[in-house]
Amino acid sequence: MIEDPTASLGQPARIDPIRAGLLCRCPNCGRGQLFAGFLKVVEACDACGYDFRRLNTGDGAAVFVMQAAGAPVVFGALFVQIVWNPPVWAVAAIALPLVAGLSFALMRPAKGVMVALQMRDGGGGRG
Repeated sequence: MIEDPTASLGQPARIDPIRAGLLCRCPNCGRGQLFAGFLKVVEACDACGYDFRRLNTGDGAAVFVMQAAGAPVVFGALFVQIVWNPPVWAVAAIALPLVAGLSFALMRPAKGVMVALQMRDGGGGRG
């Protein structure tokens, strides 16, 4: 159940950061959109007004996505090449679109989770 963020005197609502990130929702209230474009994080939540400008995930999500999408595809391609020995162009014709599709599918939820976890752990430029 999502609580009203204004009812707790400025405290964030009880939102699971993993779920909020995977759904690309505001980790503070669970209602507002997290992204303005494909990977551009909004400056502030349109539902609760939480300011996201101080949070910066950098390339963290991309590193995790490369490992999660690349490793199974590469090892699968190596397995297919060793066991059945098809032409290299055939393996590449299947593996390259597969890794690209997985990367695009996983990038937005992974960045959402990174933003949510950074927010939960108090990350950001608090000098």
